[in-house]
Order: sequence, then C-alpha cells, then structure tokens
Amino acid sequence: MTTATAPSPTSTAPTPHQVWKRARGLLIALLILVIAGVTFAAVRSGTNYGHLDPRSADAKGSRAAAELLKARGISVTVATTLDEATTAAGPDATLLVTGPNLLTPAQQRRLHEATTASTGRTVLIAPGQAAASRLSPGVHTEPHRPVSPLPPSCAFPAARSAGTADMGGVRYTAPDSTATACYPSDGTPSLLILKGRGDSDTVLLGSPDFLHNERLDQQGNASLALQLLGSRPHLVWYLPSLADPSATSDDGSPDNNNDTNGGGNGGEASGEESDFLDLIPSGWLWGTLQLTLAAVLAAIWRGRRLGPLVVERLPVSIRASESAEGRASLYRKANARERAAESLRAAARTRIARLAGVTAREAHTSDVLLPAVSARTTTTGDDLSTLLFGPAPADDAALVLLAEHLDALEREVRTS
Repeated sequence: MTTATAPSPTSTAPTPHQVWKRARGLLIALLILVIAGVTFAAVRSGTNYGHLDPRSADAKGSRAAAELLKARGISVTVATTLDEATTAAGPDATLLVTGPNLLTPAQQRRLHEATTASTGRTVLIAPGQAAASRLSPGVHTEPHRPVSPLPPSCAFPAARSAGTADMGGVRYTAPDSTATACYPSDGTPSLLILKGRGDSDTVLLGSPDFLHNERLDQQGNASLALQLLGSRPHLVWYLPSLADPSATSDDGSPDNNNDTNGGGNGGEASGEESDFLDLIPSGWLWGTLQLTLAAVLAAIWRGRRLGPLVVERLPVSIRASESAEGRASLYRKANARERAAESLRAAARTRIARLAGVTAREAHTSDVLLPAVSARTTTTGDDLSTLLFGPAPADDAALVLLAEHLDALEREVRTS
C-alpha cells in the first residue's frame, strides 16, 4: 500500500537574486547621480560665486560689468566685510553696496556715517524701507514692480545718455525736491539720486538686473552701469555677508522692523521678510522639482498594474461548502448582516425569477417580480415584498429565519 504525500508548499516571497535583479537598475542610477554630483561640486568648488559678484561669469553674476570698468581704467576692489568697505571708501571712490538689506541696523548706521564723511558716491542696490531709512534718511519705498525696459524720463546726463534700460523693482520717493528721479514705473522712480555734501551723492537703484551678465548687452544697461559706477577712479564692490564679524558686534542684531517694501536683490532679501525658501538658491528648488518628477515617473513605470484575469490551478481542491462557510464566517466576524441578507435575497430572487418566468434583467425589480411570484404562492403581497426586498435583519436569529423563509418560498414556487 502506497501513501500519498501532500504537495510541498510554494513560497511566493522573492528570492535575494530576484530582489537584486529588480533593484540593481535603481541603485546604479543612484550611484551615477552621486558620482556626478561629487565631481560637479569638486570642479566648481573654487569658482562658485554669488549673485552680483564681479568675479562671477554666471548669468546673475557681474563679471562683464567689472571687466568693462577695468578696461576704462577704473580699479575694482571687492570688499566682503564692512571694515574693508568703509576703509576703501573715499572722495575718489564709488561704493557699490549689493545687499544693503543684509546689513544689521548697527552696520547700516555705521556705513551711513562712513559714506557721509567720505564725500564720494554711494550706490545702493534695492534697499528696503528699513535699510533706506538708515542709509538715506527721508527716503520712502513703494511696492515692487516687475523689471522691464523703461525710458529715463529725467535730465540726469548718465540716464539720458544710456536711454532705455532694464529698470523697475523697488521704487523710491524723497521729500527733498533737489533729488533726481529717473526711470519711473507707474509714476514712481526706480532710480533716485540724492545730493550730499560737496560732490558726494547717493544713488538708489530699485533692481540689480541691468548689472547681470545676461542683461548687460541689452537696452542701455551697459552704458548706465559704466556711467553710474565709473564716475570715480576707484570702485569698491561691497558684497555684504552674514559671516562678517561686524554683524555680531555692538547692537548688530537682525532688524525686527517689517520691511514690507523691500525688493529682490538677486536672492538677497532682508532678514525680516525672508522665509526658509528665500534662503535656498533657485537651482536647488528646480533640482528638487526635477527629482520629484523623476521619482513619480519611475513609480508609474515600475508600479504594479492589474492585467487580465488568469485562471490558476490550485494545489488542492476546495469544496463549495467550505468556501460558503468561510465567507459566512467572515460576514459574522464583521457583523455584516446587511451584506449577508442582501446576498441571500439576491440569489433567491435570481432562482425564483427563472421559475416564475421573469427575465434575469427584471429579477431584481419588485414591480415585475412580486406579481409573478404572488401568482404562484399563497404568501400575501406585503409579506412577499418584505421577504424579497425588505430591510436587513436586526440580529443573527432574524438572519437565520430569513434564510429559512427564502428556502421555503423557493420550494413553494418550484412545486406550484
């Protein structure tokens, strides 16, 4: 006598080889990205300058303007601390402050004292209300407007010679009638020149765009830049930094006033109006967006999709009664009497309709099924409607009673 052995269970868990085969493409792509990022960072580690930096050849840098000034015999000195900027300022020098909004109140007051005593030219790039009130007292800012080609609309020789330029941004008004106002945007100037002691003056520019490498050759941007920054033999290009030791000395705490009218300064905004996203370079934001899109596309590509139904041979045969008992057990655990009652009624209606001469399409329509069934049974209309289309049973005993009544009704229709 031979003994039948049960079939060995089949494991559906992926093997290590299958896991590696599925994941190796993604791991290789990730490794390539890491290597490329490290290589790119190493190559650019020594030449990565910020916006408006005269050493930067990037689109938002200002190396082109600095080289043109040097070609005209203007010496260009880069200052990264307030001490360097104030020391280099003088009557024969132009002091360009690229980020006045980054300076603390103490730094702004100290810079104003130094520029007032130097009797030179001071050029401020897009100072907000708080910075403008300290560096050029009496000046008020107006809301920011988009940068666009604007005519000078003033008698200032440098502006008239340059003609139309890419101006706009923050706009300024001064109570002093002797101030020169140029390049108005919506009626308010975006270039303001305030006369000081002797030959000194202060120039407020609403936007730095005309100094960028990518725009210097457009409109009259180059001419305006050369005349504003090249009026003295020396140019001090001051790039304020949060790493400046003077930012933490004296009362150099961050400005707590709301600089609501402060303008964009090549990514340099005042501390009070900046949020976390303003401190992230735009390239990182675009890179993150691209990586997110790539991840979504990869998920769609590798995601599981429901294909057509496939008949699968089961290792063992399951009796119909066991399947019915299993489903009934699930219904009971979920306390789904309503679902179970509807399944019983739907199955009974389908079988009874076939016996009563009702089509399968109309088997679940009470107006058609009930008259046909009542003609073959002694059950009254209301009881018959409650039995086949009534509400869910209140408890398990009522559900069992419903099943018995449905069986009795089917037997009566079958034998009628």
